Amino acid sequence: MTPFDVETFRAQFPIFEREIHGKPLRYLDSAASAQKPTIVIDAMADAMRHSYANVHRGLHTLANETTEAFEGARKTAATYLNAASTDEIIFTMGGTDAVNLVASSLGQDWNEGDEVILSVMEHHSNIVPWHLLRERKGIVLKWLDVDDDGQIDLDAYRALLTHRTRMVSVTGLSNVLGARPPIKEMAAIAHEAGALILVDGCQHAVHGPVDVQDLDVDFYVLTAHKIYGPTGIGVLYGRSNVLASMAPYRGGGEMIDIVEQERVTYADPPHRFEAGTPPIVEAIGFGAALIFVMEQDVAGLTAHEREITDYAMNALRSLNHTHLYGKAKDKGPVVAFNLGKAHPHDVATILDRQGVAIRAGHHCGQPLMKRLGVSATARASFAAYTTKDDIDALVEACTKAHHILGS
Repeated sequence: MTPFDVETFRAQFPIFEREIHGKPLRYLDSAASAQKPTIVIDAMADAMRHSYANVHRGLHTLANETTEAFEGARKTAATYLNAASTDEIIFTMGGTDAVNLVASSLGQDWNEGDEVILSVMEHHSNIVPWHLLRERKGIVLKWLDVDDDGQIDLDAYRALLTHRTRMVSVTGLSNVLGARPPIKEMAAIAHEAGALILVDGCQHAVHGPVDVQDLDVDFYVLTAHKIYGPTGIGVLYGRSNVLASMAPYRGGGEMIDIVEQERVTYADPPHRFEAGTPPIVEAIGFGAALIFVMEQDVAGLTAHEREITDYAMNALRSLNHTHLYGKAKDKGPVVAFNLGKAHPHDVATILDRQGVAIRAGHHCGQPLMKRLGVSATARASFAAYTTKDDIDALVEACTKAHHILGS
């Protein structure tokens, strides 16, 4: 395998040929959505140009070719996650849809007073579906605090679990602080208490293959668009025995066994949870993105991302007007910050004029913003295509923003 080289990797993303306001594009918003390599773009275009048809129910050549590519993407996702079977891989519309699937299906059998444990640094996609159950079924949400760097106290976590706890739902990597919860340990503690555990891996899975069997989680969620793939598709991994016990999430074609005027029976997982025509071309693109990552020198790729993150933290720390949030050891490639009293939206607007793309706001993490005592932050987030030149441009742009805003 060829050792990872950032310039070689970056050259596979055509968008970096673009300039913004006459300056080279410095894309530092990958936690929101990653850019797409040529191999993904071509895989989707080729499917539409040469072999597109609906999947599973056709007997003609195009249907067979497309079904093979679609189910091939499922096999690729199973490999990426080290699932025990492709039957444990459900295609969804994304990470949000996957969490909603689990909450809506399992929640049908839960009772008032049953509990779900969430950390305060969850993305809204891993909060609101559980709030819907709180409103409709009377379940109780219990909140696990974190320290300023996003670290979790396992003793405090253990103390939250009771015989009424049905689910622990936690991020694999915070999209604000970059913190990585101890998922394997948390899964073991949840199972000791008789609870299930779901991991929101939308940020976590971006940085290399995941071993769900080793983590021993019941559910794992990932979305394609953060891992160099298209929007509109994601994956829910579910442990086979748990999926088999779950009721359908949506009704329609493909997810059924028998439909009669008086009754309906349902297909086995995963198709039980894939009603209607799926995002076919997107699945093919997702499969190409996962193969693209697995074909890299993953150790070199992750080492580069760590180096870039450390470089950015040190560079921004050198600006005496910058406040950084989240300094956990081995944090993911996300840096949240504020420039003095300047509003993050103003900072992001000025940075854009310098060709630097960052995100500003609460980052779908309002409980965490409240915990940190702020309403919003700026956020620079990196991927394997991020270079030190990008970080230097960020720091230079932040310095200009400080002078303009007088923060």
